[in-house]
Amino acid sequence: MKKTRNMTFAIVMLALVVSLGTAGYMILEKWSFLDSLYMTVITISTVGFSEVNPVSNQGRILTMSVLISGLGVLAYVVGTLTRTLVEGQLLEVMGRKKLERQIQKLKNHYIICGYGRVGQMICDEIKKSKPTPLVVIDIDSSMTTRVEEHGYLYYILGDATEEECLLKAGILTAKGLATALDSEADNVYITLTAKGLNPKLFVLARAGKIGSEKKLLRAGADRVVSPHQLGGFRMAQALLRPNVTEFIDFATHSPDAGLNMEEIPVRPNSQFSDITLVDSGIRQQFDLIIVAIKKTTGEMLFNPASHTRIQIGDTLIALGQRSNLIKLERLLGNVNAQ
Repeated sequence: MKKTRNMTFAIVMLALVVSLGTAGYMILEKWSFLDSLYMTVITISTVGFSEVNPVSNQGRILTMSVLISGLGVLAYVVGTLTRTLVEGQLLEVMGRKKLERQIQKLKNHYIICGYGRVGQMICDEIKKSKPTPLVVIDIDSSMTTRVEEHGYLYYILGDATEEECLLKAGILTAKGLATALDSEADNVYITLTAKGLNPKLFVLARAGKIGSEKKLLRAGADRVVSPHQLGGFRMAQALLRPNVTEFIDFATHSPDAGLNMEEIPVRPNSQFSDITLVDSGIRQQFDLIIVAIKKTTGEMLFNPASHTRIQIGDTLIALGQRSNLIKLERLLGNVNAQ
């Protein structure tokens, strides 16, 4: 606000000197408006042109007054403008450094490479599902404005294929990374680099062409998704099984339903270690439905029987109220569940 006031004051003073000088020449020398304005401007700017017309003694006094006052105001204008630009650049640099320091302190966050249509949808879905920190990486400078407008605090302006850029995004302490660029080669390269820096990182990669899934999986991606193939499959299901599709949408996306589907790992300090589902009391105590259990071997047990044992390292796929899911997460050893 202070900078704006200073700049406004400088412009007003400069306009005042030009107006008074022009009026002075018109009154004292009886010149036309254009000649008077021209004389005032060349006097303030000190370009060294000769007078447009012979000048009287009174006109010379006016010229000296315009020159002295005009130079002072012009210097003030240039100084204010320069200071505003320099301070703005310094603030931008300092703000970026502060942001990078904050990102380096993040843990168990997600990194989204590319903030196009797919990247933006990924961010929006994560934001709706969990209060998990997100770091967006995009090489397009116009992206920063969109990211801030959409409420995401952490972003890196740079090339996600570069190792330095991923390190700035906190890849060493991140929980997962999604690469959603249009370029297949870039997605493969990001996957290779990310897995090289953090082998435990979960990497989700976008596949745009048929057959590119194998390349991304060989590069180290844990999961590959083709938006076009997924969209086509979903549309087919909506035609063939509209009621099933409606229920899934209602249960997992509708804010009015109050339902969430969550995957909950069983940690070593869990209270439910080596115990059957029926003895755990999850259904009775938390009013949750265990849809599936993924075993440590990778086997997925859908609709597990009541005598199925919960073991350390298993992942429970549960459906129910978000508040109850959080309670179960804590009992299963996820103390940081929110």
